[in-house]
Amino acid sequence: MRILFIGDVVGRSGRAIVLERLPGLISQWKLDLVVVNGENAAGGFGITEVIYNELIDAGADAITLGNHAWDQREALVFIERAPRLIRPLNFPAGTPGRGAALIETKGGQRALVINVMGRVFMEPLDDPFAGIERELAACALKIGADAIVIDIHCEATSEKQSMGHFADGRASLVVGTHTHTPTADHRVLAGGTAFVSDVGMTGDFDSCIGMLKDEPLGRFLRKIPTAKFEPATGPATLCALAVETDDKSGLATRVAPVRLGGILEEARPKFWE
Repeated sequence: MRILFIGDVVGRSGRAIVLERLPGLISQWKLDLVVVNGENAAGGFGITEVIYNELIDAGADAITLGNHAWDQREALVFIERAPRLIRPLNFPAGTPGRGAALIETKGGQRALVINVMGRVFMEPLDDPFAGIERELAACALKIGADAIVIDIHCEATSEKQSMGHFADGRASLVVGTHTHTPTADHRVLAGGTAFVSDVGMTGDFDSCIGMLKDEPLGRFLRKIPTAKFEPATGPATLCALAVETDDKSGLATRVAPVRLGGILEEARPKFWE
């Protein structure tokens, strides 16, 4: 199976490059499953139903969220009629939506997509490791699903890496999101799970993690907020992770970073070119 995970889409620039490039990438790379983190897609904070539908229409099979899941209040309502929108699994019981979804891929296979939020330097939600354990027990790789993708939305690389090792051999991919900066530790772990600490953002990198520079810089210098954060609107880089799995085991065989457009150095999966 060919899987593309696209990192945190930030604002209009991030959406534009996904809508422009994704249909062609699906065709060119013969992608089976596309997962997009969309928690910053609406002005940098949350997601709307219109944006959700645009990303699905462009070819996304599932959209994951994170700590900004509810910044657009409409998400609390429309998530119930958006079966491919997945919020963090470890929100308290009774939170609208779902933390995992079994998705039919473009080739008719079954992919379990799970979203979980870390707790180090973040909100004290339920235990993400216990939540992942329950999901993997209920829908095991090659028994309940042909592929399993885990998006761990998290600040600390140690917590992300711990989740990678925790799920190693039981998931196809564990991918870190949230910090918006792509890391260089992409690899297939010892048990066969593809991993990267952070896939990076899909947005304008001439910015402070996707936001116009003046306000965050001013807050660091003066410790006084003067305006709200606004997404940068320059040309975006699409940051993603390309993963190929073995159809018999569901585990990863190859992994590579993807960086297209914008100001970062381009990277493409040579094994799909």
